[in-house]
Amino acid sequence: MEYGKLIEKAIEARKFSYSPYSHFCVGAALLCSDGRVYTGCNIENRAYGPTNCAERTAIFKAVSEGEREFDAIAIVGGEEELVWCYPCGVCRQVMAEFCDGGRFKIICGKSPDEYRVYTLNELLPEMF
Repeated sequence: MEYGKLIEKAIEARKFSYSPYSHFCVGAALLCSDGRVYTGCNIENRAYGPTNCAERTAIFKAVSEGEREFDAIAIVGGEEELVWCYPCGVCRQVMAEFCDGGRFKIICGKSPDEYRVYTLNELLPEMF
């Protein structure tokens, strides 16, 4: 799948964000090795600790459906307009649990045409 198309799916997922505290809406689209795509959004909680990021929502949805092989994830976020949005440390560690660090791509996008691509190893060197 083209990265631009994956970013479009993340943009759609962002619309479902529940972020009444930060007002920072995030969407993610996870590409499985079999071509299936799972989406997620951030879901906040007033206690903050129970808050779940968009990336983990997408990964947990996929894993709960039996998926275990992933190729890429697109991430978009921002309050009103999209800004560069990168996965937090917890999300990076969850990705490390399920993804090949040298092969798995993390696509951070501001639009389907403007994005940056990293491997997990680049964003999480010397992972736990």
